[in-house]
Amino acid sequence: MEFSISNRAKKVLAITAIVGVVLAGIGMVYHAKDGHLFQRLMANFLLDGFFFFAIALGALFFLALAYATEAGWYVYIKRVMEAMTGYIPIGAAILLVVFLIFIFSNGAHVYLWMDPEVVSEDPIIQGKSAYLNKVFFMIRTVIYLGVFFLFQRGFRQRSLQEDAVGGTEIHFKNFRKGATFLVFFAVFSSMFSWDWLMSIDVHWFSTLFGWYVFAGVWCASMVVLMMLLLYLRGKGLMPKLNDSHIHDVGKWIFATSFLWSYLFFSQMMLYWYANIPEEVIYYFDRINDFKFLFFGMFIINFALPMVLLMSREAKRHAGILTFVGLIILVGHWIDVFVMIAPAGIGAHASITALEIGLFLFFGALFAFIVLNTLSKAPLIPQKHPMLDESIHHEI
Repeated sequence: MEFSISNRAKKVLAITAIVGVVLAGIGMVYHAKDGHLFQRLMANFLLDGFFFFAIALGALFFLALAYATEAGWYVYIKRVMEAMTGYIPIGAAILLVVFLIFIFSNGAHVYLWMDPEVVSEDPIIQGKSAYLNKVFFMIRTVIYLGVFFLFQRGFRQRSLQEDAVGGTEIHFKNFRKGATFLVFFAVFSSMFSWDWLMSIDVHWFSTLFGWYVFAGVWCASMVVLMMLLLYLRGKGLMPKLNDSHIHDVGKWIFATSFLWSYLFFSQMMLYWYANIPEEVIYYFDRINDFKFLFFGMFIINFALPMVLLMSREAKRHAGILTFVGLIILVGHWIDVFVMIAPAGIGAHASITALEIGLFLFFGALFAFIVLNTLSKAPLIPQKHPMLDESIHHEI
């Protein structure tokens, strides 16, 4: 069964993108007078560039995990995961441009370790300069993005090839490639979290930070996967998509929400209890200046799934899943905002028309790329050896 983007969907995405541009323009005019426009603009490009790239990357991770574990239930929906990973080349290009601008603007007051004047007066940053320097940063970034792109392209090409040739050879090749990707991802997911996000608070570090970011990425990806599945089922394009498939994705949303919450609490509790000034400052700034957003996003990302997605019936109810999913998605965007804004913009940071506008624009771009990728191949894999198991999946 083939999927094509309807004219109505194209119009909705175009209008969303235009509204986003207009709101961002209004926000730029408003912030032009405060003298921090470029800094705020770059912090927002980093925020949205990372957030939507991370959703695609989370889908690639989940696809590789399914290959490596030889799961059968997911096969009927794996083309949707592949479509989500289709944003990786675009997202990687956007991030490269954003980081190059940071490099040539000496960090735009977001990455202070990129500013030679700041580094010359800060012995702590000087002690980290062997790792935190512009050249090594870009080398690492290119390696991360290059590896992710190569695995994404390989999984996609082999999936389409499998439709033509069938058999088990490609399946076992994907099994090996999936396991290999997980090794790279285990290292790179922490490293790019340190490089792209944690280094904004250049004096602070956490050994849990990479896992914390990963948990948020995984949860947001599962939410987007659920939204796409419900959209396609609503259009009658996946007739064999049953409540058990939806239930399983709902369980992943529920589980990853708890994983994120556990890591949030573990990281904060240890630093707050120890009360060492150079460690607790990260939370001190966020609780003092961003209390509503900081605790609000925790309630959204923990309490809401716990209360509304606990039951079996809720994980199969399209209305509940859509409502909870959309709120969780915004909650994790706020989570990334809270990671970046306090140090990247400062205490005057807030969610204004600029932030909302860029979120809408990047969201529309992401949705168009994913839906366009979805239209390039049959929605259902044709000759996967576990397709029949997936079609008859029941729990």
